[in-house]
Amino acid sequence: MLQANEIQQRFNVIEQAIGQAAQACSAERDVPSELRDCIQKLDRKSDMAKEVIQSQDQMRIRKVVDDLEQLGDRARRVCGSGANLTPQMKNAVLHMHEELSNLKHQLH
Repeated sequence: MLQANEIQQRFNVIEQAIGQAAQACSAERDVPSELRDCIQKLDRKSDMAKEVIQSQDQMRIRKVVDDLEQLGDRARRVCGSGANLTPQMKNAVLHMHEELSNLKHQLH
């Protein structure tokens, strides 16, 4: 199991990745609404997740990371569904998903 400070450090990286995906989403004109929705939800949920992580409640942390990773999965699927996205957008989403997935697997 990861220590609390390791979880916090990993989550800081995830927040940056979500922020990059949100910026890429804002910069693109033809982002599918499902992808835009996923990224907005990730952005909002990551704010809530910060509080959960600070609580150091392992069950709540796992749940919030699982929820974030599911949204990341949805975003990744949209990117792979043939949507006409720039490489920057795809890379931002894939990086975000990879970070979320790695943390999820380390917590379980």
